[in-house]
Amino acid sequence: MPSADRIEAFSERLDLSPMLRTMLAATTPSALRTALWQAGRVRRLRETVDRLFTSLPEASARITFWGRQGFYTGTILTALIALAITEPVIASRLLHIVLTLLFLAAFLIRFLALLAKRKEQQSRALSIPPAGPRPVYSVFVALYREAAVVPQLIETLDRLAWPAACLDIKLICEADDDATLSALAAMRLGRQYEIVAVPPGHPRTKPKALSYALGAARGTYLVIYDAEDRVDPLQLEEAWRTFEAAPPGIACLQAPLVITNARESWLSALFAFEYAGLFRVLLPRLAAARLPMPLGGTSNHFRTRVLQDVGGWDPYNVTEDADLGMRLYRLGYRCGTIERPTYEEAPTTASAWLGQRTRWFKGWLQTWLVLMRRPSQLVRDMGLWPCFVFQVLIGGLILSSLAHPLLIAYVGMIAWQLSGQSAHVAGPFELTLVTIDVVNIFGSYAIFIALGRAGMQPDERRATGWRWALTPFYWLLMSLAAWRAVRELRNNPFFWNKTAHRPAQTTLRSETVAETG
Repeated sequence: MPSADRIEAFSERLDLSPMLRTMLAATTPSALRTALWQAGRVRRLRETVDRLFTSLPEASARITFWGRQGFYTGTILTALIALAITEPVIASRLLHIVLTLLFLAAFLIRFLALLAKRKEQQSRALSIPPAGPRPVYSVFVALYREAAVVPQLIETLDRLAWPAACLDIKLICEADDDATLSALAAMRLGRQYEIVAVPPGHPRTKPKALSYALGAARGTYLVIYDAEDRVDPLQLEEAWRTFEAAPPGIACLQAPLVITNARESWLSALFAFEYAGLFRVLLPRLAAARLPMPLGGTSNHFRTRVLQDVGGWDPYNVTEDADLGMRLYRLGYRCGTIERPTYEEAPTTASAWLGQRTRWFKGWLQTWLVLMRRPSQLVRDMGLWPCFVFQVLIGGLILSSLAHPLLIAYVGMIAWQLSGQSAHVAGPFELTLVTIDVVNIFGSYAIFIALGRAGMQPDERRATGWRWALTPFYWLLMSLAAWRAVRELRNNPFFWNKTAHRPAQTTLRSETVAETG
C-alpha cells in the first residue's frame, strides 16, 4: 500500500496509465503476508515435513530403526536374554559393570564441570557493541493451546531491548487452534509481529511448526522462545554482541533457563536444581571445551543461514533441541552460551512432570538412534573424545535412568545378605561392585545437588530449601519416565505430550532487577 505522502503522485500516475487500474491492488502489509501464507500452505507443509528426510535422510527420526539398526538391536537383545536365561550370574555381572562405568563417567564429567565453576570469575559485562546498525533479529514462538499466556508473552516480547523496526517476530500457531488465534487477535500487536497459521498435518510437533516458518525468517539471527517464557530484555543484545565477536563456526548460543516457582512443590524445587546445574554449570563448561552440547528447548540463538543450511529442525524428533545441537556439532559447527537468562515455571504435579519428561526421554532415544546409525562415521565426524561425551550425556543418561532402580535393588539385596544368615553369599567381587554402586549412586545424588547449588543465586537456594533431600525420589521418577518413553517410542513415536502452561505466579529478585534495570 502506498504511503500517505505518495498518494497524490500515485493518483496522477494512474490517470496517465488507466490500464494500471486493472493490474494493481492496494492492500496492507499484514494482509499481503496473510495471502502469501495461504497461497502456498499445502506445498509449504509438504516441503516442511519432507525437507530433512529428503536432503539428509539419516539425520531424520522419521524412521525409528534405520537400515540394519532393527536387526542389530533385535540380535543384541535376543543374545542378552539368552545369556540371562542360561548364565544369569555372568549376564548380571556384565550388565552391572557397564552400568557402573556409565554412572562413573557421568559423575566425573559433572564433577569436572563443578570444579571449573568454582574457579570461574564473576559474570562478565556486555562486550563493546559492534560498529554499524543492528541487524534484523527473527524471534520464533511456537504456540499450541496457549491462550492463557498470550498477554504475558506479548508483554515480554514488547520489552525486548531491540529496535522494533529490526525485529521479525513470528507467532507460529496451529491453524485449528481457535482459542490461541482468538487471544492473539485480541491483542494490539506492533508491526514487528506476524501470526503464522500452520495447516493441520502429521506429525503435530513443535519442530514441524518452527520449520514451517523457517524459510520466511528475515533476520540475520534467529531465536526460539516458548510461549510461557519471560525473557531478560537484554538477551538479544548479548547474543548479537557475542556472535559478532565469535568466529563464524559458532552457530548457536544457549541462554540459561531459570526456574522461578521452586517454592511451589518438591518437584519444581528439584527441577530448579536440575536446570541450574545444567544451564549455568554443565553447558558453559561443555561449550568452553568445544564439546557436543544438547541444547535446551528454548532460548537458542542461531545464525539463520547456518540453521537453514543444516536442515532446520527435525519435524519427527520430539526433542528437536538436543538433536539439532548434536547435528550442528557433527557438521563442524560449535555452540556457545550467554548469561542473560530466560525465566520459566516448572511443572508442579507428578502427572504434568511425567508427561513432559517422558517426551524428553523419547526424544533423547530418537536422537541417540539417529546418531548411531553409522557409529564409525560418527566417530570420524565428531572425534573420539567428543563422541564419548555424547555417549555419556545422551546414551548414558538413558541407560542409567532405565537401570537406576536395578542398582538400588542390587545394593539392597547385598545389604540384606550381609545382615542375615546368607552373608557368605556376597563374595569379594560382589562386595566390590556394591561399594562402587554406593559411591556411584550417592555420589551422583551429591553432584546433582552440588551442581544445582553452584548455579543458583542465594534467593533461589532459599526457595528450594530442604527439598534437595528428596533427590532419590526424583531420580526414581526419572526412571519411570524413561521406561514410559521406551514403550511410547514403539507405540506412538511422534506423539507430542503437551505441557499445560499458565501465567507466571512467582518471580525472582534477579528477574525483577532485569525488568526495571
